Amino acid sequence: MADLKPDLDDYSGVLSVRRDGDVRGEWAVGLADRTWGVPNTPETRFGLASGTKTFTALTVLSLVADGALSLETTAREILGDDLPLIADDVTVDHLMTHRSGIGDYLDEEVDALAPMTVPVQQLDSTPAYLAVLDGFPTKFRAGERFSYCNGAFVVLAVIAERVSGTPFAELVAKRVFVPAGMTASTFPRSDALPPSTATGYKDDGRTNVFELPVVGTGDGGAHSTAADLHRFWLALTGGRLLPAELVAVATEPVTPDTGDGMGYGRGIWLGDGDLILSGGDHGVTAVSRHDPRTGTTVTGLANIEVPMFARVAALMAQTGPRQR
Repeated sequence: MADLKPDLDDYSGVLSVRRDGDVRGEWAVGLADRTWGVPNTPETRFGLASGTKTFTALTVLSLVADGALSLETTAREILGDDLPLIADDVTVDHLMTHRSGIGDYLDEEVDALAPMTVPVQQLDSTPAYLAVLDGFPTKFRAGERFSYCNGAFVVLAVIAERVSGTPFAELVAKRVFVPAGMTASTFPRSDALPPSTATGYKDDGRTNVFELPVVGTGDGGAHSTAADLHRFWLALTGGRLLPAELVAVATEPVTPDTGDGMGYGRGIWLGDGDLILSGGDHGVTAVSRHDPRTGTTVTGLANIEVPMFARVAALMAQTGPRQR
């Protein structure tokens, strides 16, 4: 891997190639903070946007492992009278596989970068999202087809909080970050970013602080590093997060082709035998691609909006044979 050549054109962030315990290549370019001229480094934390959904699904599956939920538990059993437009037959599994058919507060089939419908500073906890989740009619019958749904993963966070009695960010830390050794991963406030965290920048040069919820939840908002994401994949495939049978459930192709050549399991994208975490939003782009056959992870994290899938896939293709 000595001759790895990443695509760093018009990039601001980190690209990383790791195999098992070794760093095979790592590149940090651009500024984490343009005001103070702070450079990005391999240790910089970046927002993951919808990459957070992977952690949400595994947190929910850990509650399934504990018997607190089942895949067939209906959302209505946990929500009670809240969000009445969610159909009574929508299950946890429908939500986790983007097959619920519920109306979406941020429908990417309409506008992936639509503004929030309430001031972003009001969204400072998972229960606060109930106000923006309500009022969206059903799009199709549960289980009928795949349709990417941000709101479904917020509903999963609400469900997880209620059955566990634990705030969602704490629950993800307990169920995913801590057992995986992800010591740099967190759900920070966007207006109080911790040290060594990149500020996200929009195409016009302004920060994304007025565009995203002040605290994320099930569909976005986690921050992490390239090293932590590699630790995450090794923990997942090594059985440290879930029993083996539920790892298989998380990674099975429920939807073999979502329409772009990618498959989808439960919170995890699937392509060419790789497991993929992916997210993008105002001033955020993140793709972490893991080959469980070789233990190789290629991660691209950026604090700008930049094409990422192709450059991460190209870097993975340079890592050599894909069979162990």
